[in-house]
Amino acid sequence: MKPKKHGAFHQKHSLGQNFIEDEALLNRLADLSLMTKEDCALEIGPGFGALTKPLADRAKQVVSLEIDKTLIPILNVTLEHHQNVRVVCGDVMRTNLTEFVRSEFGDACTSLRVAANLPYYITTDVLTKLMQELPQAKSIAVMIQKEVGDKLLSQPREEGYGPLAVLAQYHYEITRALDVPAACFNPPPKVDSSFMLLERLNEPRFDAGDETVFIRLVRGAFLMRRKTLMNNLVSSFSLSREQAGEYLEKAGIPLQARAEELSLEQFCMLSRQLN
Repeated sequence: MKPKKHGAFHQKHSLGQNFIEDEALLNRLADLSLMTKEDCALEIGPGFGALTKPLADRAKQVVSLEIDKTLIPILNVTLEHHQNVRVVCGDVMRTNLTEFVRSEFGDACTSLRVAANLPYYITTDVLTKLMQELPQAKSIAVMIQKEVGDKLLSQPREEGYGPLAVLAQYHYEITRALDVPAACFNPPPKVDSSFMLLERLNEPRFDAGDETVFIRLVRGAFLMRRKTLMNNLVSSFSLSREQAGEYLEKAGIPLQARAEELSLEQFCMLSRQLN
């Protein structure tokens, strides 16, 4: 199938470009993003600027990061009457978001929120990057594949439960704000989407001690799912089986447990033992 045209623009399937054009839906998404006149908004993937406009109507300032340079002139025209919007061409995965936000918003930004429409093929990577590099963001409102939304909300022993769920639930209250059928996009993707809202907690949900150790633990624990947690601990932390067993016992975790069986609280308890 040939890419659909928007004027002189050709949508690029390689970038996972699917756009929403329904104004009522776009306004609802902007409302669900929780933007207010006190907020600076970082938008990832503005596309044609359809969501950028209602975000700009609600936020104090919007900076939109778009990877596709052919969209920049279209965005500049679309958003020319919105003086509080700046469009920057760049790849979110190659951008130091901590420095980017500091340079774009400056010290005047006391309340940051993020809105993103992410290509499905890099959703997990971008979400992880946003969580790690922008801890000051009060919320992340993101349109993602419905299946990834399920993963974010998943619990132990459920399908999809993994590092993304554990790390996200550690710092955020996660809500499926809206399910969006494929037919709402142009061109329609092959799967339905969910608009997810991640609201940053004032403090982590549980005490995990050193967060660097916690992240290393969670990632290592799921590295080889067929192996027991003990075996993955041995590999990830260069421990003997005896040492790994002692840490598990102190955390009250069975020696034969697997990562997908552990709750967030149990991961945090084990992390404290490893500190």
